[in-house]
Amino acid sequence: MTTGMLEAMQSLNTLRDLDRHFARWIGVLSGDAAGPPTLAAALASQRLGEGDVCVELSRFAGQRLFATPEAEDGLPAPDLKPWIDALRASAAVGTPERPDRLLVLDGTRLYLARYWHFEKTLADALHRLASAPVPVDIGRLEAALNRLFPAAIAAGESDDQKTAAALAALRRLCIVSGGPGTGKTHTVAVILALIAELAGPPFPRMVLAAPTGKAAARLTESIRKAREGLPVTAEVRAAIPTEAMTLHRLIRVRPGRANPGHGPDHPLHLDLLVIDEASMIDLPLMSRTVAALPDHARLILLGDKDQLASVEAGNVFADLCAKPGRGYSPALCALLKRCAAYDGPADPAATALGDCLALLERSYRFGSRSGIGALARAVRAGADPMPVFEAGMGDVTHVAPDPAAPMKTPEAAISAFGAIFKAVDPARALACLEDFAILCATREGAAGVVETNRRIEMGLKAAGLAVEPGGMYQGRPILVSRNDYQLGVFNGDIGILWPDPADGVLRAWFRQADGELKKISPGRLPAHETAFAITVHKAQGSEFDRVLLLLPDHDVQVLSRELLYTAATRARRHIEIRGPVGLIRKAAARSAERASGLAEKLWQQPQHRPPD
Repeated sequence: MTTGMLEAMQSLNTLRDLDRHFARWIGVLSGDAAGPPTLAAALASQRLGEGDVCVELSRFAGQRLFATPEAEDGLPAPDLKPWIDALRASAAVGTPERPDRLLVLDGTRLYLARYWHFEKTLADALHRLASAPVPVDIGRLEAALNRLFPAAIAAGESDDQKTAAALAALRRLCIVSGGPGTGKTHTVAVILALIAELAGPPFPRMVLAAPTGKAAARLTESIRKAREGLPVTAEVRAAIPTEAMTLHRLIRVRPGRANPGHGPDHPLHLDLLVIDEASMIDLPLMSRTVAALPDHARLILLGDKDQLASVEAGNVFADLCAKPGRGYSPALCALLKRCAAYDGPADPAATALGDCLALLERSYRFGSRSGIGALARAVRAGADPMPVFEAGMGDVTHVAPDPAAPMKTPEAAISAFGAIFKAVDPARALACLEDFAILCATREGAAGVVETNRRIEMGLKAAGLAVEPGGMYQGRPILVSRNDYQLGVFNGDIGILWPDPADGVLRAWFRQADGELKKISPGRLPAHETAFAITVHKAQGSEFDRVLLLLPDHDVQVLSRELLYTAATRARRHIEIRGPVGLIRKAAARSAERASGLAEKLWQQPQHRPPD
């Protein structure tokens, strides 16, 4: 290391100012501004910004750090052992036994201390939930399940939805993972009815939540529809909640405050919490939410383990589903066989947490002739997806762009988005956005969100519509990119600019969780951008009749099987992917990975030990 290391960091565009300032502060505390802890601090901060919860030092030891693909720059990292030794000796670095410093070294993983605490707190809380006994009358449970799942009884076969419902009744923690069309929402509606029925009056206080307003609105709509068809009494049906809220509103995240309004010292007033779209939840939000549960509460998490991870740090839901083996403990298998006709394997090594995981694998939306279903399965398995396109199924299309031709505005976009401007009110204009979506893998570049939105606006204007590219105009869809707790709009919420029927003044309209519209003066909106095209990440929690996925013409880090799978499963009727064949194959073969110690803490995998 040279004494000019901090100065050298100033010229590296792969580092943020935040990374540099944090590294400088660690250098001061360590007494060596150019030492290994300073370099490690910059790396830990930078990787956190990329979604990693921690740094696995063995991956970076002996490498050049912060280099750009275009130039051989960057800073040399020490070998692993001297790097570990220097961190152990630093006054700025703690350990799991003494996690009271700005950084925590846990084996060969280096954390910002608060993220180590988030991870440890969450893992401990989930273990407590998984291990807590739940007294259940098995005879009543069996009778209720048989009534609520009559189709499974008639077919005489095991039903993964029925198994999931039984698990939720038998455990205080239930994690349900399944792709689109596997019946997660129907299953949770049955679970709510089942738990209410078994508890009897006074019924438990049950709360529905989701990470975004859009996801909360979809959960509200789905639960309302599902509960009406359940074979339960009017009293049980009335006990099922019908309105979901955002997690931010639930735990009362407050701007400018480090801690939310609800936490261990002021727990939530509920008996059961259901969280949908759990794959979208980052580590801090999940940790804070679970910490806010009262001691007696149950928790049900719904999500899709194969989707993209959260935009922020962590891959919590995938870590929760990283169970080694497939079977349940012998004791649980015996109960499930009796009350849910479960015929799966028993695993003597299954843990209490493993007995809380349910996988829904049968798709009721995508049949054997569904190209979307076949594409999703191929990508999820890491297989070559091109044979799916070549099979001639009508709901999947691939277009290989001409590398010599400039990117053009998709004709389908002008037709689909032109319908927005024919809507008679903001509600119908918002509904038009659910018919067709353009998803991009990146923000920048010819196939990125920024340039695609510019081309669409120019195309709509050329078609004679009253569009002011970059301006505020009727029919402009907008995507909020920063939370505003006072206004009740959050990062990822999509709205539309439309005149207020009451006075004709242009407002921004958003659909709330209860289905009603919220209007906001455009001047009060937090940071936002045009949303004719959005990234695949921002599309999580949404579904569209038709999807057009635009890929860049060269490989980029974000391309992965999780991105392709998430994009494909946003489509209900048709998806078209435009991108080079080789790039699609490379993305399908590559899994997005995020550094985290959560799976190890949850599933007790072998520890990563530093060298002696």
